[in-house]
Amino acid sequence: MQDPNSPTGPRFLTLLRERLPTGLAGAAAWLGLWFCVLFVRRWISGGFGTFLGVLQFFVGIALVCVAIPLTWQMVRKHLLWSLRNKLVLTYLLIGLAPVVLFLTLVAVLAYVAAGQFAIHLTDSRLQAELVQMRNESGHRADLTTALVAGRPKDSAQQIGSEIQDIEQAGEVARLEIPRIRAHRELRVFMNGAQLDLGPKYRGKAPFGLPPWATELPGGEFSGLVLDGHDLYLVAVHQKKWNDGRIFTLMSSLPVDSAFLKLASEGLGQASLLPQRAGRATNEISQENNGATPATTKKSNQKVRFAVGADGINGGSTWVVGGAEPPAVNFADARVSFTSTEPIIEWDSGERDNILIAVSSRPSLLYNQLFGSSLGGIVTSVLRIAIILLCVVFALIELLALWMAIGLSRSITSSVADLYSATEHIEDGDLDYRIGVKSDDQLAELSRSFNTMSGSLKRLLEEQKEKERLQNEISIAQEVQANLFPLHSQGLETLDLHGVCRPARSVSGDYYDFLVFHEEAHSGMMSRRETGVGIAIGDISGKGISAALLMATLHSAVRAYRFASEELVYSESSVAGLMASREGRGGDCDELFQSPGRILSLLNRHLYRSTQPEKYATLFLAHYDVATAMMTYSNAGQLPPLVLGRDGHIRRLDKGGTVVGLMDGMHYEEDRFRMQPGDIMVAYSDGVTEPENDFGEFGEERMMEVVARYRDQPLHVISGQVMLALDAWIGAEEQPDDITLVLARKT
Repeated sequence: MQDPNSPTGPRFLTLLRERLPTGLAGAAAWLGLWFCVLFVRRWISGGFGTFLGVLQFFVGIALVCVAIPLTWQMVRKHLLWSLRNKLVLTYLLIGLAPVVLFLTLVAVLAYVAAGQFAIHLTDSRLQAELVQMRNESGHRADLTTALVAGRPKDSAQQIGSEIQDIEQAGEVARLEIPRIRAHRELRVFMNGAQLDLGPKYRGKAPFGLPPWATELPGGEFSGLVLDGHDLYLVAVHQKKWNDGRIFTLMSSLPVDSAFLKLASEGLGQASLLPQRAGRATNEISQENNGATPATTKKSNQKVRFAVGADGINGGSTWVVGGAEPPAVNFADARVSFTSTEPIIEWDSGERDNILIAVSSRPSLLYNQLFGSSLGGIVTSVLRIAIILLCVVFALIELLALWMAIGLSRSITSSVADLYSATEHIEDGDLDYRIGVKSDDQLAELSRSFNTMSGSLKRLLEEQKEKERLQNEISIAQEVQANLFPLHSQGLETLDLHGVCRPARSVSGDYYDFLVFHEEAHSGMMSRRETGVGIAIGDISGKGISAALLMATLHSAVRAYRFASEELVYSESSVAGLMASREGRGGDCDELFQSPGRILSLLNRHLYRSTQPEKYATLFLAHYDVATAMMTYSNAGQLPPLVLGRDGHIRRLDKGGTVVGLMDGMHYEEDRFRMQPGDIMVAYSDGVTEPENDFGEFGEERMMEVVARYRDQPLHVISGQVMLALDAWIGAEEQPDDITLVLARKT
């Protein structure tokens, strides 16, 4: 015995673990093993064997649930990876699937038709026997009435004696039907009371005459009845004599195994279940409205349907007659079918159904259907012709499959060439070309692939060039971002905030804050602000051209901003070296105190340095810290709005036309004093003009948002306006550059 502690022990366990399947395959293997092991329940009786059977059932369900995806995974991995196999499978599905479905449909319909036919034959024989019983019973009743009805003083014993004499005299012609040779019982009732006909007539029959049959409508009744758990064919005839007495003659036949054997002769095996199974409890409960509780309870109990150890409700077993015939050949399969048979419950007279089952063979049903017409040379010729036709159809299917495989080879060879070419392309060999020999659509596909390879090489070169341009655009975007104020600037008495969101990589909108300080001394400037210049503009067009013009406008405004500045670098070289990048001189806002003059200068500069179709809208304002006066001029820009503390809105629309379009333009100026809490809102058309199904966003909605959050920090107000604008635009692309500038007097 091998020691597990030896070196070979762990090696064996490692090899075992490596060879055991894992995942779905491992689960299927273990479940299959357990399913096979649980077959031991066949040799174990009692409750433990039943438990193992239930456990095996659930293990089988789990095995099926695991086997289905595992099979599909294996088919996809090993069978359907190849295009040739896919095409062959496609041809099989196209060619064979309709045939299989048609044959399956024919088989199912034939099975149902054969089962229904077997049920019909059995029911026909029951009805034929019932018709014979009704005729005989009616004839007896007529004879008895003719002989006895005229003697009203006859006693019950005398009437019974007369009926026995009629039977013994053979006055009733017995109508024999083939295969039905069962003995019938006779009962006679006078005004509902049974007459004694002697020991000869004391066989098995329905118990007594129920209340509903004491006076029948039309004087007769026939049908299959259920008395307790016994079935009978019953024929009842009533005659009302002249003296008022009601004469009832009942003929009955027990439907037992012997009778079913006669009824199913030549068919196979017939079975009846003597238990009501037709109607739901609530239907009978509705019919029993007004009935006594006891009757209703009894009626409800009769229709409960459950299978027990002895049959339905555990109270009845199947009545079986006949034997299942052997098969004539391999195609003579067993045909078992179950249906319902109408019955009358003998006690209550209620109509219901019982189950009827017939087990037969197609050969027997075929003989019953055609009988003696099966013989002869014509039938043999037809049979041989049908067989030959099936063989021809099978050969045609095989020929179609062979042709499909040949076509698949021609297709898959081209696909294999394409696959090999894609591997070369993947390795970077863009000069590889497929050799084309045929002249069909697949050959054209190969030529197209060759053309695509050349186009791909050109596209890669163009992609490299595009990446270079994109890098340059990214640099331009970074440069433009540096042109905007790097952070929100503000004064002690005026908060400032601006935001610009481009529609594309770069923006054609422009805004800037120019903060002015007190005069510098000895190269050191005072940090006290004297004013601020506010600029916002919109360049015609979008993209790179608008961004370049925006940079031109920005540099021009900054140039005029520095034009009157006393540079700190002018006092000494040491002061210039020690000054910060942000260092500014004093008295530099004199020019900006006249925004209209700057706009005139900018208009002349842009008109003379740009193309005729290039222009810009521009709003310039100067805020004086000492006086809180705002001086502005508007060159075609959407008028900024000043929201007062009292809710009043001022439009800043004084100025002139756009800059850069015509030379020699003059721009008006206006000024006003900003009060504490006043908010100036300057914006581009990208804020108010976006549309949806409800129209433009508009100034009114923008100002509603500003008024709602006016006491919040300016960046919060700006963020809320952007959120409202994004909600208005929705999933659509941003149509234009969005720029928003806010200034609030503190």
